[in-house]
Amino acid sequence: MRTVLVVDDEPQLLRALQVNLQAEGYQVLVALDGMTALQHVGNHHPDLIVLDLGLPDINGVDVITKVRRTAGTPIIVLSARHGSEDKVRALDAGADDYVTKPFGLDELLARLRVAERRLTASDGGEQVSVVEAGGFSVDLINQKVTRGGEVVRLTPREWAILQLLVRNPGRLIPQQQMLKKIWGPAYGSETQYLRVYMGQLRRKLEADPARPRHLLTEAGMGYRFEP
Repeated sequence: MRTVLVVDDEPQLLRALQVNLQAEGYQVLVALDGMTALQHVGNHHPDLIVLDLGLPDINGVDVITKVRRTAGTPIIVLSARHGSEDKVRALDAGADDYVTKPFGLDELLARLRVAERRLTASDGGEQVSVVEAGGFSVDLINQKVTRGGEVVRLTPREWAILQLLVRNPGRLIPQQQMLKKIWGPAYGSETQYLRVYMGQLRRKLEADPARPRHLLTEAGMGYRFEP
């Protein structure tokens, strides 16, 4: 049973999430403010965190930063802030995903399942070597991509981007994180590079590059791979 820490300053929403997540089989910890959340993290080591940004004592981004100093726990931000700037700050601080209020419980549960799969893989319980998505297949061990049974030739940069995305299915990868990891620290603002290479990957792998189903863009934030 996975333990989820839910942090939100709205008591009614907090209670509703607690009841619904428990019904789905999770053990649930709750906190109305950032300090209580950090105490739970230190004392109980939850497997997953659902975190509101607008807390009464500590900004949610600061909570993420403090958690990331000691733990890699998946963090799903839950917030009424719709601006991409807030989302980018949260993701850059170390959040794994972002769900905007109002939201559907099914969407939140789907995000939690994605985070759980990453936990299982990192724990050694699931060693994924081949990822299937629609009409193409990515062999992570042999560094080979096929589509319709034919090998797809990728450049080293294209492979680096694709590998980063498919190793984190469902996770939103911020633009700056991708640029720094693939091109280096000096390229954190060169977002046009990503647009060009993502366009090339879609033309090579997506059935309809103009309406991609697997290599997705989150405008102003980053990119996501959906199997």
